[in-house]
Amino acid sequence: MNNDIAYDEETLPNVFTIAFEHCWAPFRWAFEISPWRNDSRDIVAFVQWIAARGGRLVGFNNLGFDYPILHYLLQMGQADAPTLYAKAMAIIQSNDDEEAGRFFHMVKPADRRVPQIDLFKVHHFDNRARSTSLKALEFAMRSDHVEDMPIDHGTVITLDQLPVLKSYNAHDVSETKKFYHYSLEAIKFREELAAKDPGKDWLNFSDVKIGVEFFLDKLEAAGVQCYTYGPEGRKPRQTRRASIALRDAILPWIRFDNPEFNRVHQWLLQQTITETKGVFENVTASVGGVEFVFGLGGIHASVENEVVRADAENDIVDIDVEGYYPSTAIAQGFKPAHFPAIFSEIYAGLKAERAKHPKGTSINKALKLAGNGAYGNSNNQFSPLLDPMMTMQTTLNGQLLLCLLVEQLIKIPNLRMIQANTDGITVKCPKVARAHLSAVVQWWEGITKLKMEFAEYEVMCIRDVNNYIARYTNGKVKRIGAYEWKHEKDGGRLRWDQNHSSLVIPKVAEKVLLEGAPIRETVEQWSDLYDFLLRVKVPRTSRLVSMTEAWGDTEFPLPNTTRYHIAKEGVRLFKRMPPLKGKTEWRRIGVESGWNVRVCNAIKDADRGSVDHDYYIREVEKLVNRLS
Repeated sequence: MNNDIAYDEETLPNVFTIAFEHCWAPFRWAFEISPWRNDSRDIVAFVQWIAARGGRLVGFNNLGFDYPILHYLLQMGQADAPTLYAKAMAIIQSNDDEEAGRFFHMVKPADRRVPQIDLFKVHHFDNRARSTSLKALEFAMRSDHVEDMPIDHGTVITLDQLPVLKSYNAHDVSETKKFYHYSLEAIKFREELAAKDPGKDWLNFSDVKIGVEFFLDKLEAAGVQCYTYGPEGRKPRQTRRASIALRDAILPWIRFDNPEFNRVHQWLLQQTITETKGVFENVTASVGGVEFVFGLGGIHASVENEVVRADAENDIVDIDVEGYYPSTAIAQGFKPAHFPAIFSEIYAGLKAERAKHPKGTSINKALKLAGNGAYGNSNNQFSPLLDPMMTMQTTLNGQLLLCLLVEQLIKIPNLRMIQANTDGITVKCPKVARAHLSAVVQWWEGITKLKMEFAEYEVMCIRDVNNYIARYTNGKVKRIGAYEWKHEKDGGRLRWDQNHSSLVIPKVAEKVLLEGAPIRETVEQWSDLYDFLLRVKVPRTSRLVSMTEAWGDTEFPLPNTTRYHIAKEGVRLFKRMPPLKGKTEWRRIGVESGWNVRVCNAIKDADRGSVDHDYYIREVEKLVNRLS
């Protein structure tokens, strides 16, 4: 780790630059291959020097882009910029092809001339739902500068532009180094796994990938074949299904007395699906004063636009199962059809084995990830765990089993349903009925073979099922959706893949709802300038521009990723979007329509004194005033 070096490349038709920065010391190196200079041999020698010292190269999407180009250069020993640009274009074009195309240019771990750490993969940003750019991370890390590529990648560089390109290259390396230090805990965890099993590329596995690999290792150690091997290499064993009759997925002993739940149950039993997406559109049941919405990801129900408080007669009780879906699959013996019965034994054994290892150890965490990954990959078309039937068994029965619990709980006099959300439910229960509630839960645990956990809230401020804030009786706070500004499990901040814009809004809303703070005074006295900042991003096919009345129709181009705050005086932001199909005119769409902004990609350009508090006050009021 002490010899880790961050790096990044810029590849253009006639210029290739590569910059390095030591992750633990103030040392920087920069090289170029251009019409004016060719450092290709020096680059090769420098990388060889790093490898000889036991160093590692740290990048952001380096396994998918930077390292294949660097490896290409290392193989040749020297190259010119057009050759490396052609390689870069081949990589980009392959990424646009079928899913397998993106792997074509990747270099296998055993073939790499120097070890790699790809922070893009470590944080699972290669998952479309979590995709996050380095520019978004610069915003989230509150960097002094948020810089977008100042020159189009297809540009033939002039000598005057070269310093601009090299400065941007160095900036990206420094930001990668900064994110590396935020990632040290994740890297150390992977190093511990690599020390125990050096045969896999643990350093570049996401948490999900670690869990799956760990579980597959357990299966293969027990003699279960996860892959087949032939002339075309290794292929995952899978069960693919042309259709699934949901009757075959639903546990046969589930029965409902409640007419609404029974209606949904009977409807599901009649369905046959050909794919898992879009199965539960508009499937709802009105029970206990709330509407239950069924979906592939889970069941959802909630009161809306309300503040619910515990009082002298009533508790707010939250009841859920940790790792509900994996636990359900284990308890009911759901498994991919192509695996023998021992699959379920190994799956069930993960939790018991985990209990033998102290919390915080790498083996404990890996076993937890293994339990989650096994169910999650049952619908992954590239995984040996693929069997959509297991997915449907788990999600369908998980929802219906929760409905069985709800059906019995609403029979308790004066109990009120507050929420249901995938893995549990929240109720307002009379204190005198707590024993009754416990008895119902014990009954449910008996029929499902699952174990519920209890927590109590002091207050819940609920806009809807996806947006609420709640304080537990121990003082801890749960924040969901629009009220989120940090997570206890993520170092006291939002996840990196979430939008970190204008955090003053949920922070002030929390103080208003939970502490009774005044809105305007709290916003106006808020001292953290970064909490007022926002970020906008437009795709490469579009443009971001600013305008003012003084300029008339003149547009001033801005970087496609731009940081700003709402300002009393400033410019207006617009997205310039390509014409719609059949049209020729570009569209102009306002960003923060009706409000002036101050662009501050360089933080020195931000001005706390010019912040227009009215914008932020209005947004706080949206989170607060509608709650009765």
